[in-house]
Amino acid sequence: MIDFVRSVRLWFVPAEVRQEGGTPDYRFSLANERTFLAWLRTALALIGGGFAVDQFLPDLRWGWRVGLALALLAAGVLCSLRAVNHWARCERAMRRGEDLPVSRFPVLLSLVVAVVAVVMVVVVLVGWEG
Repeated sequence: MIDFVRSVRLWFVPAEVRQEGGTPDYRFSLANERTFLAWLRTALALIGGGFAVDQFLPDLRWGWRVGLALALLAAGVLCSLRAVNHWARCERAMRRGEDLPVSRFPVLLSLVVAVVAVVMVVVVLVGWEG
């Protein structure tokens, strides 16, 4: 829990990471930043998909439309929060010379996206009625 609190603190005061260990090769820090930005792009795509489902499928039953939209929006929120947390954890691990942290989040995100995709395939094949 203390590690999580320290990671959250780094979200808002990233200069504090310099107090951890030594400075890694800048290429690794830049790669970590690119990974962070890739997670943010994924989050934005999920959020955009959630809004698209809600706005462009008005004939879909309300429960299905809202459920799919909320699943995508929630995945986008979690993905954006995970991005900054992963960035902070990786930056700290590199400075300390530790192994990079592992996470189950990519599997969870993949499963959520796959379930939403399967539901959308069913909706397209079966059609929908308002």
